[in-house]
Amino acid sequence: MSLALLGIFFVALICGLPLFAAMLATAISGFALIGDFSQFRIMIQQFYGGMEPFSLLAIPYFILVGELMGSAGLTNRLLTFAEALVGHFKGGLGYVTVVASIIFAGVNGSAAADASAVGSIMIPAMKKGGYPPSYAAGLTAGSSLIGPIIPPSIFMILFGAMTKTNVGALFMAGVLPGLLLGIAFMIMHRVSAYRLNLPTVNSEFSFSKLLTATGGAITSLIAPGIIIGGILFGFMTPTESGAIASLYVLAVGFLWTRELTWKDVTKALGNTVRLTSVIFVVIGAATIVGWILASEQIPQKLAPIILEYAKTPFMVLLFMSLIIFIVGMFMEEIAALVLLTPVFAPLAVAAGIDPLHFGIVMTLNITIALITPPMGACVYIVSSIGAVPLEKMFKHIWPFVCVAIVCQFMLIAFPSISLWLPRMLGY
Repeated sequence: MSLALLGIFFVALICGLPLFAAMLATAISGFALIGDFSQFRIMIQQFYGGMEPFSLLAIPYFILVGELMGSAGLTNRLLTFAEALVGHFKGGLGYVTVVASIIFAGVNGSAAADASAVGSIMIPAMKKGGYPPSYAAGLTAGSSLIGPIIPPSIFMILFGAMTKTNVGALFMAGVLPGLLLGIAFMIMHRVSAYRLNLPTVNSEFSFSKLLTATGGAITSLIAPGIIIGGILFGFMTPTESGAIASLYVLAVGFLWTRELTWKDVTKALGNTVRLTSVIFVVIGAATIVGWILASEQIPQKLAPIILEYAKTPFMVLLFMSLIIFIVGMFMEEIAALVLLTPVFAPLAVAAGIDPLHFGIVMTLNITIALITPPMGACVYIVSSIGAVPLEKMFKHIWPFVCVAIVCQFMLIAFPSISLWLPRMLGY
């Protein structure tokens, strides 16, 4: 049945149906294949049930924080801080891009939002500084992958809601893998900076300039501090941290920077509602398909097949990662996460894999798909921002995909990268 449903889903997409409608068509076909039409009533229950978990309320708050920071003038202050910190290195603007992505990752939890916010400023700056446009866009797209790994993370919230895994623990498990990804892109950029003979931003490091930039960015840095610190020290749940961070950015924008207007707030709220609605509708539709697969015991049927060839947790994760990578190339990322998690999570448990470790591996897998042709959403975003033709983007994005895959392999081979911090904090 799983192959039949997958075929129906892709046919629906080819016919031009919206993603959630394609999933609903797949769900209806699944009930028809089961042959019990009385179970159609379950569709409504599962659709709304999929959007019910309390942890999902954190999603609109994190989106809102990211939307408000740009209008409040906090984004430029963060970029100035990043430039003062790493701009003196050869190819400094590239380092600024990666560092800015790491900082923004602690605010919005979305690779697409990261690529849009950082790319709209850094891609034109890099092009003006003599960077090849395709490289500037590729580095921005690659760095945006850090967004869903370092907390907060929309993908981790969804995974936690579906598997009943502690979202705060998942957030902490993503800190070191996210930093690993950032370091990997910095190493790659260092090699490219000398190969392409890229210029520096500042002639030399200036402590006084860094001190001034830090003072200007301190209000901006408090926002990710509220989110990560509140969860880290157990003061707040992810939802509460997102709500408080939103109120904080509102207060700073109106009372401190005075760059935020009610028109900006209205626009930010509208964008937040639109993006949240899209995510939740897809979650609801995918939950129905997931319920059908679970009711037909697809995970239980797949487990013996996978475990027969993959004898160790390492091999199981490699095998599942390969499948997720291929599916992610052709399917929208949230849909892939919501559909595959109910299938693979029980297999991971059966193989003795820690749920936190599997959650981070799953999240990074899905995230890599964001820059993988032909679906990669971030590729389309930076292509539009940087005015780089898609064919050039697709051609030059693969080195960044390879770096991310190397990090994924390290994460699979060394579970302590993701498990050390949450275990130290007692999760």
